[in-house]
Amino acid sequence: MASLPPRLSDETRAFVANAKNNLIAGEWRKPGGSSSIDCIDPSTGETVAAFAPASTNDVDAAIDAARRSFDTGAWRSLTPAERAKRIWRIGELIDAHRQELSELESLDGGKPFAAAFNGEAPAAAEAFRYHAGWCTKIDGGTFKPSIGGLDLEGVTRLEPVGVAGLITPWNGPLVMAAWKLAPALAAGCSVVLKPSELTILSTLRLGELICEAGIPDGVVNIVVGSGAVVGDAITRDPRVDKISFTGSTASARAIIDAGKGNLKRLSLELGGKSPVVIFDDAKIDEAIAGAAGGIFGNAGQVCVAGSRILVQRTAYQRVADGLRKHAEALKLGGAFDETTMMGPLISAAHRSSVDRTVKAAIDEGAERLAGGRIVDGPGFFYQPTVLADAGAKSCAWREEIFGPVATLAPFDDEEEALRLANDTQYGLAASVWTENASRAQRMSRALRAGIVWVNCHGIPDMAMPIGGYKQSGWGREHGRLGLEAFLEHKSVMQRVFS
Repeated sequence: MASLPPRLSDETRAFVANAKNNLIAGEWRKPGGSSSIDCIDPSTGETVAAFAPASTNDVDAAIDAARRSFDTGAWRSLTPAERAKRIWRIGELIDAHRQELSELESLDGGKPFAAAFNGEAPAAAEAFRYHAGWCTKIDGGTFKPSIGGLDLEGVTRLEPVGVAGLITPWNGPLVMAAWKLAPALAAGCSVVLKPSELTILSTLRLGELICEAGIPDGVVNIVVGSGAVVGDAITRDPRVDKISFTGSTASARAIIDAGKGNLKRLSLELGGKSPVVIFDDAKIDEAIAGAAGGIFGNAGQVCVAGSRILVQRTAYQRVADGLRKHAEALKLGGAFDETTMMGPLISAAHRSSVDRTVKAAIDEGAERLAGGRIVDGPGFFYQPTVLADAGAKSCAWREEIFGPVATLAPFDDEEEALRLANDTQYGLAASVWTENASRAQRMSRALRAGIVWVNCHGIPDMAMPIGGYKQSGWGREHGRLGLEAFLEHKSVMQRVFS
């Protein structure tokens, strides 16, 4: 194994050195898989830990534990106030272990430590605090049926959906786990969580904190391994009532196929090719900075990354020059370098995929204004890239690259901006930059996207639902809609006798 970065805390070093086991029925059990998977530091390309993946028997045991805990009411039968206290406690423990969790997040994910410490960890804690507040507010309603001749009372109830399979991606493992676990627990569900095999460290540490917070045995189970084995087993098992998945559209299709035989409830938060629409009346410097942050943040490995930047022709050259300067000024570096402004991509394979798409776009006629090359040396770094004149049929314009690659295109008027912005199979997010309030309203109404930001980009809030149109997914996360994804609606009709 490679030596760990010198700035890591003793707690993080000890955790990395320990065996990576599965959490099943409140116990940390040795995985049954026969192979070994490396935890690789994307900043160096070196292996920092290794683990055996879960076997299908491990998955079976985890699902059985979740099923038993749900059926016996170990969690869902607690009072709402008691569930709220324990969920709130998870948030407190995340805050208490913020340094360690952030270090783990950066170690196998490559995220700059400052971004993990100031962004991911606090957001994860906030997810649990926010959903703790919902526990005592999950309510139904009453109604008077309109059926003559009978004295009837109608009641609606909200009940937990059952056992939820949670499948999270590698680009934000801690916060993505929190965004799924918190509403599932608030609803009263039991869960089986599968993090990406590329980034397991912070999720496993979160599992320890969940146990410490007093969540009953078997309510939260964590199994590590590939989507092809572990994810597929969770999805196909009829004892699992719901799947909540964040990842690629291609993987979602496999999940749909695997689960169609037992008609699981599905929530799918998928890919995007989000437009950033900049009008010439916008505050251009702020728009340039916002667009740069929207595509170069986390090295572009964000589902809502603003990868298609549409600029009114009268402001196009100024924005193009500004984005080029932003890209050229970004300092690339390791996750624990305090001067780092953009970190690495997740893996060598992913970097090669990004590079192939950029080269193909240039071959198709795109102009490279900045970047567009692999960075020599250790780690999986790629230059922040700005492409211009990538045609509407270009791979860089149409495909989700999931890297630090911005494509620019001019437009003349609002109608053309909308046509270009909506010309995609995706519909996850968009942003509009203008000082004209009426235009902002018209654009936000007409854009076919689940999230529209005005004069900002990529800012989430736990109370505001996120999710996509078209090929960007099914359902919503966050807010009441995200909570209701883990609830079933029941109607009760009662006849009253005199």
